[in-house]
Amino acid sequence: MTGPAPGATYTHGHAESVLRSHRWRTAQNSAAYLLPHLRPGMRLLDVGSGPGTITCDLADLVAPGRVTALERTAGALDLTRAEARRREITNIDFAVGDVHALQIPDACFDVVHAHQVLQHVGDPVRALREMRRVARPGGVVAARDSDYAAKTWYPPSPDLDDWLALYRGAARRNGGEPDAGRHLLAWAHAAGFPDVTATASTWCFATPDDRAYWGGMWADRILTSDLTAQLLRDGDADRAKLEAISQAWRAWTADPDGWLIVVHGEILCRA
Repeated sequence: MTGPAPGATYTHGHAESVLRSHRWRTAQNSAAYLLPHLRPGMRLLDVGSGPGTITCDLADLVAPGRVTALERTAGALDLTRAEARRREITNIDFAVGDVHALQIPDACFDVVHAHQVLQHVGDPVRALREMRRVARPGGVVAARDSDYAAKTWYPPSPDLDDWLALYRGAARRNGGEPDAGRHLLAWAHAAGFPDVTATASTWCFATPDDRAYWGGMWADRILTSDLTAQLLRDGDADRAKLEAISQAWRAWTADPDGWLIVVHGEILCRA
């Protein structure tokens, strides 16, 4: 593929408040749509492996097959390595690369997987074409992304409305598509996949523990992450507004009626 890879800035960064969210993710709560298609002995490429919790779960499921964990930077990939060491998982290989232009030969993998990745790339169609290229004929390309505009919560909160608008604006200025979930089917068709199954699933946070996790995480994240720095730098919000949003998350967390849903689009594509 010719031409430079399109750039996009990763909106979240890797602050502790962000990693707290990402480390909660498992294959069961974040890739259930893919699990029936996995079997021992497969080779799997995990694009955007992050802190490695999903990656390690997938490695367990395909063992004695191997998983290749791919990240854009060595620092991000080190997070995956640390999780693999912690869990003593040895069937993972590690690679730094750009999903727009993978330095991988054609038809290497039985499964190519990406979770919450395509919303952050500069050209998701080009990324899916590359994922298709490195999948073997008849293999599976799987992607799942949230749809920020479809998030909803109770009780209503003007400050949380502001949070959503600020995040979506920042993500778009960074070259991403925060409402990626609804686009996945169209992107897969544009990438040339002849056989695509599109589904949807949710995360729902409604118990005290769930609210403490999600609301507490965002109460910190809006104040201590790359998103914080961007919003302040670009003049989208001042510190007082971010503090108000943080307090709104804490109020939602403490409300026994608090309820929130995160909607995800999913695609299973046959290469």
